Amino acid sequence: MTRSQRLDPLMRVAQQRQDDAARQLAERDRAHAEQEQRLEALRRYAAEYATAPASVSIAPALLANRLAFRAQLDTAVERQNGIVDRSRQTLELERARLMLASRDSKVLEQLAASYRAEETRAGEQRSQRELDELGARSAARLRQAQASGDEE
Repeated sequence: MTRSQRLDPLMRVAQQRQDDAARQLAERDRAHAEQEQRLEALRRYAAEYATAPASVSIAPALLANRLAFRAQLDTAVERQNGIVDRSRQTLELERARLMLASRDSKVLEQLAASYRAEETRAGEQRSQRELDELGARSAARLRQAQASGDEE
């Protein structure tokens, strides 16, 4: 088994890691997009609720309920903003993981290509040596035949 062939299992493992990292990144990206959509929906709702006209003669209990609900909306927006930030951090970690897996895979591919080129070069040199030896033997036989022909 050649050195390049011995790298094949490592390259398959590296490629599998890269594929797994790509799938994880895609999943994290989808989840992050969902969290951002939720945040935008909450912000829109909070803005609409804040700009909704309150009746002039609103009862104090209703006003208190309205203010409490606005506070809950603001808290929900803040909480969702934190979720989006954590989601973004997780997404960046997955992106870095994919880049590392891709780099590892690429390094192994380059190493295997280098080994293959070296093996090809060695094979060509071996073939050339065999041809040279064959030519030298033919020339030696020819000289020997000529020398024995001169002796007669």
